[in-house]
Amino acid sequence: QVQLVESGGGLVQPGGSLRLSCAASGTIFSIYVMGWYRQAPGKQRELVATITSGDSTKYADSVKGRFTISRDNAKNTVSLRMNSLKYEDTAVYYCNAVTVLSQYWGQGTQVTVSS
Repeated sequence: QVQLVESGGGLVQPGGSLRLSCAASGTIFSIYVMGWYRQAPGKQRELVATITSGDSTKYADSVKGRFTISRDNAKNTVSLRMNSLKYEDTAVYYCNAVTVLSQYWGQGTQVTVSS
């Protein structure tokens, strides 16, 4: 079992920045991919960014060049630095961890981009 706890969401103006963090606990040695997904009202959950245990990263086209995912294996955390935020980035952001046997989700953290 893996437990994920997100933090760092909030309200920000367009063009602003936020940093999301996700702390993992439990059988963390089995995690090989961690990532962030988001779900806006009335829309399906979508991938934002992922990072493997070897630090390979993948980003949605909509966030490339603006968001950066990073992983601290010593602290068992994964972070998402979000710059140049847009109205359309408003969503609940979920941390995700994938193991050989299953995948796990955090409870989600709200990000609202509004003037």
